[in-house]
Amino acid sequence: MKLFSSVHDVPDVKALVKEALHLKEFPYAFKALGENKTMALVFLNPSLRTRMSTQKAALNLGMNVMVLNLDKEGWALELRDNVIMNGTTVEHIREAAAVMGEYADIIGVRSFPGLKDREEDYSEMVFNKFVQFCGVPVVSLESATRHPLQSLADLITIEELKTKARPKVVLTWAPHIKPLPQAVPNSFAEWMCRGEVDFTIAHPNGYELCTDFTAGATITHNQEEALADADFIYVKNWSAYEPYGQILPGNEDWMLTNEKLKITNKANIMHCLPVRRDLELSSEILDGESSIVIHEAGNRVWAAQAVIKRMLEEIG
Repeated sequence: MKLFSSVHDVPDVKALVKEALHLKEFPYAFKALGENKTMALVFLNPSLRTRMSTQKAALNLGMNVMVLNLDKEGWALELRDNVIMNGTTVEHIREAAAVMGEYADIIGVRSFPGLKDREEDYSEMVFNKFVQFCGVPVVSLESATRHPLQSLADLITIEELKTKARPKVVLTWAPHIKPLPQAVPNSFAEWMCRGEVDFTIAHPNGYELCTDFTAGATITHNQEEALADADFIYVKNWSAYEPYGQILPGNEDWMLTNEKLKITNKANIMHCLPVRRDLELSSEILDGESSIVIHEAGNRVWAAQAVIKRMLEEIG
């Protein structure tokens, strides 16, 4: 594995989940694999779980880890080719990424979308430039359109806690006060459609995701219908795909509450975090027995460790 940016980079999803659960049981069994190897974690945006879990995963494998908050600690990057750099940018991505590849054996990159230009965001310009020029394996720590480490951790969590061979998993839209990217729901949908689950997406009219990510899912605008008999409910806000990056009026009643859970199959409630309490998800759920958000966040370590392990094996 030289690239981890989506579920399409994983030939056997079930095997990767199994490997992650094995690493959870034996976290230091492959510590020699990363000896004298270095991982660079490059952040162009804020991070808590991704930063700490990936760093811990690399350390568990014996690696050295460098963390760079490029948006605050690095030079302003130029992404365009064939431009005279006489403005605010100081260093071109070609040199910056190539230099990072000289210092690290594996690079992880996080870069959010601007939510202004859909074509630019969905081209994954920033992430793909790093892949093109760094010359070493690259892990997505969340990009403009996907968050694959989160989705792998989500699938690991469902595999651990499911009580039937094929559970019903529901992704339900939630309210928010500002536009959020589609990366997490896009990625979650993509991975669930490859998993052994019955998958439903529920959202208000106008919040349809790009169909490239939702093929195989049942899609409804009726939240109550979707929640009926659900085993796992994944709560997440996202802005509109069309008109791109917009919040549509209304829909505050989509916040999940204990009352809404009565028709589920004692569903486990998931969220990628951070979560705005009593806006996206009620405190009564987050503080209750149905919430598995902390367990889910813990599995971020094993998702990252499974991916990094495979990359180290590829490097040799």
